Amino acid sequence: MHADEIDNAAELEAFNLQLALANRPHPTMRFTGECHYCEENVSTGFFCCSECREDHERIERAKQQRRVA
Repeated sequence: MHADEIDNAAELEAFNLQLALANRPHPTMRFTGECHYCEENVSTGFFCCSECREDHERIERAKQQRRVA
């Protein structure tokens, strides 16, 4: 490969990365110090346990399904 081809490939890769980052969904939750499901105190993250996270995700999916229908 020639240096020009390598440079072009690197530029294309950087452009695709910037495009992907610009179009990614942004987080909608903010850290509050409480579990977003049961309101238990947490020091990091959004949920106190995996069960609360799963329950929250299940409810959010159901809300999305209701909007589509």
